[in-house]
Amino acid sequence: MTVIVRDLRPGVPADVEGFVRVRRAALPFMVSTPASVVHDLTRTRPDARFRLLVAEADGEIVGTAQAGLAHDSPEPGRGFLNVYVHPAHRGRGAGSRLTRAGEEHLAAHGATRSFAWVLDEPDDRGFAERRGYRASRSAHFLRLDLANGALPPLQAPPAGVELRTAADFADDPRPLFELDAEVTADEPGDIDAGFTDYEAWLEETWRHPLLDLGLTAVAVVEGRPAAFTAARTDGATRYSTGMTGTARAHRGRGLAKLVKNASLHRARAAGHREAFTGNDTGNGPMLAVNEWFGYEICATEVRHARELD
Repeated sequence: MTVIVRDLRPGVPADVEGFVRVRRAALPFMVSTPASVVHDLTRTRPDARFRLLVAEADGEIVGTAQAGLAHDSPEPGRGFLNVYVHPAHRGRGAGSRLTRAGEEHLAAHGATRSFAWVLDEPDDRGFAERRGYRASRSAHFLRLDLANGALPPLQAPPAGVELRTAADFADDPRPLFELDAEVTADEPGDIDAGFTDYEAWLEETWRHPLLDLGLTAVAVVEGRPAAFTAARTDGATRYSTGMTGTARAHRGRGLAKLVKNASLHRARAAGHREAFTGNDTGNGPMLAVNEWFGYEICATEVRHARELD
């Protein structure tokens, strides 16, 4: 079997579908569609140097990689590289070739350190460690049986709080951008992140094909968004929340539970059967919220990093 590594061709359906097939097999707890893959590749801002690679064996896509610069980090030289190989094709060199190509891409664009998420499994961690990566923080993937599980009953918002959806901000989403920026800055992580580019946020986040504005719940206080949960779906049965956050001035009031519960009930009514989310293992408050809803840990990833030569 000869393995070659090349760029994903966004205009070739077989390429995009092969990319999604590998990602779903390697990470079944992440929501991905052909449209979302094309959007990420073609709409990410140029200074991120974002690149999608595939490993092809005998005409079949068997591995994928995402590589780019952490352009929203105040620390220069930070890059990311996430490699996933179809479970049926591991041990044949696809992961090594993808890793080498991704690191060369990062180094060529000024990255001095590469960060990679690795499943917390002996083979995956061993693969990273043999290539000079060292473990740091970790994060859990969580799953909720939305079709058969029992959600907490819906509750009326507390006094002074209005429950709305992101669709209500379609004419002017800037208040949601400002709230997203605030809560993102407070997210635990080993790469500091912050964003101030509203137009880039509109293109990359607000117009993302997975984002469901009607299922994205927002708590509003005195006319301003105070908490939200961003809902993403595959348009069929799978639902995920990539971010649930509350403005600093309104934390401790139960608004995260309020918006998440509203979104989950709407998602179930819309026919979604599985709900997924992710939390840093050190994010105790959100892990407690998700446990309250009935989410269960289904996998763990460990962030690894290495200095690039």
